[in-house]
Amino acid sequence: MADSNEMTINLVVLGRTQTGKSAAGNSLLGSSDFESHHSPTSVTTCCSLGRSCRISGIIRRNGCELALRVRVLDTPSYPHSGLSKEQVRDTVSSALAHHFRDEGLHLALLVLRADLPLCPDESDHTIQFIQELLGPTWKDFTAVLLTHADKAEGAGFSEEAYLHSASSTLLSLLSSVQHKYIFLDNQKSIIKEERAIVLRKLLNFIRQNNYQVLQLKHSKK
Repeated sequence: MADSNEMTINLVVLGRTQTGKSAAGNSLLGSSDFESHHSPTSVTTCCSLGRSCRISGIIRRNGCELALRVRVLDTPSYPHSGLSKEQVRDTVSSALAHHFRDEGLHLALLVLRADLPLCPDESDHTIQFIQELLGPTWKDFTAVLLTHADKAEGAGFSEEAYLHSASSTLLSLLSSVQHKYIFLDNQKSIIKEERAIVLRKLLNFIRQNNYQVLQLKHSKK
């Protein structure tokens, strides 16, 4: 917190190429800080930090309304079309320590596409990558963002129906992070009211974790 009337939450977005990771970060910030477009190669090649303006009407504590600020770290995808796993891991690890060393990280947001199946190998590699980044308590500080939910809905799936028919791989992942997941409609996420709903859900996850933060330090000197 910067002062008694303000709260800042620190987030990092992680995910594969073309999952909508940078676009999700922009939605959370209410801006277009991060480059995001369709491409045959990975668009994001380095980490960058985006900061929102003061956001009102989202959070109350002890009966008082607080202004909210959101900080989002956008990261290169893993796997990446031009960087090795070690390069991505070291780049992200260094950026996390640089930007969030003092205040800690509230949540890592694993971005997956709701309109594409999650395969076991993909899930295993992703989990291993997050474990290497965040350490043994990664499950307490990770939530899943299911992007392109509008495409799943367009195919006739409500959120409930989607989860009922989802692969055991995805359901196992959601269970491991204590069912901290959010469906993100890429068409509506730029709307102020929709953004407020997503931010309230993230704040609820943070509240359930007793407002704890993950302390970060870069593994390399």
